[in-house]
Amino acid sequence: MNKLTLFRLLCSFWIIFALSGCGYNDIQSDDENVNATWAEVLNQYQRRADLVPNLVASVKGYAAHESEVFAQIAEARAKIGGLPNMQQAPQDEQSIKQFQQAQASMSSALSRLLVVNEKYPDLKSDQLYTNLMVQLEGTENRIAVARHRYVQAVQTYNTRIRTFPNNLTASWKGYKPKLTFQPENIESISTAPKIDFSTPSTAK
Repeated sequence: MNKLTLFRLLCSFWIIFALSGCGYNDIQSDDENVNATWAEVLNQYQRRADLVPNLVASVKGYAAHESEVFAQIAEARAKIGGLPNMQQAPQDEQSIKQFQQAQASMSSALSRLLVVNEKYPDLKSDQLYTNLMVQLEGTENRIAVARHRYVQAVQTYNTRIRTFPNNLTASWKGYKPKLTFQPENIESISTAPKIDFSTPSTAK
């Protein structure tokens, strides 16, 4: 092997090495942002889950016989409680699908629970119930924001690792595409229960 050939090989290796290091800090930053925004999604859904027991208890004080609604909420809570540890952003489709289905079940159950207040005008006058509903409304808004930020973070990360020469770095360092919410569940999971504080008029 002559010196010219050796020089060309060394140059080739240097170029490959240099390109493979391109964007590493950006990829790492995007990866951390995905996990941070996912953690906020979990945090806001947990806030909602923590409100549910007190909300159910306050409604039961006026509508104890609405057993079907309470059973649906209990089932939704069981699904959420059965979710695997997801402190990091989901890495497989089954995990994120299971998460979406569990949260969608809770959204549906809460929507049914909120319908109950239309039957019981006195319930809306209960201060504890009103306070819980204000907290729930705020939490649902924060859930929507957190979900949006997570989706954006995943899109930014995935675009970066698929773009040359960042894809060389991603392949070298083992960075893989992240998953976001699946289209077939995104409508149900992102539909917040409609909260109405108006007091229905009583029949004369």
